[in-house]
Amino acid sequence: MVRHLRSEANAGRMLPFVIEYQGRLVGQLTVAGITWGSMCSGHVGYWVDEAVAGRGVMPTAVALVVDHCFRTVGLHRIEVCIRPENGPSRRVVEKLGFREEGLRPRYLHIDGAWRDHLVFALTAEEVPDGLLNRWHRAHSRGRSSDGPRNAQNTPGNPAQPG
Repeated sequence: MVRHLRSEANAGRMLPFVIEYQGRLVGQLTVAGITWGSMCSGHVGYWVDEAVAGRGVMPTAVALVVDHCFRTVGLHRIEVCIRPENGPSRRVVEKLGFREEGLRPRYLHIDGAWRDHLVFALTAEEVPDGLLNRWHRAHSRGRSSDGPRNAQNTPGNPAQPG
């Protein structure tokens, strides 16, 4: 798996990251399906250890990676596709203000069946000051009830290149 991730990253088609929290591996986040040319987009997939869920680790990691993709890599659009019943993953994109675009019926083959997915997206123009900045501003206004309240409570850099 690591060999495949490195190969795809070296080819410019994927950005794999591990997520550390308080010095311990707690998750993984990958920007995959990177397409260049007139599209300049990719999609994000992630998982996090239940022991740190609800602490703002994953929204912080997603925001950092989206900012990296828009500002450094040069992508224009990021999608996140989530199974409708996956409430925790949906809360991540809702906290960050991703726009829901609709349902992709029978989108991915998971657990022996084709599963529907909801599509959420952001473009670079929607977050001109950065997604992490927008999320922190929303927190300071009390729009979200969990996760870090300010940069001092945010882990130093939860998304480390894999």
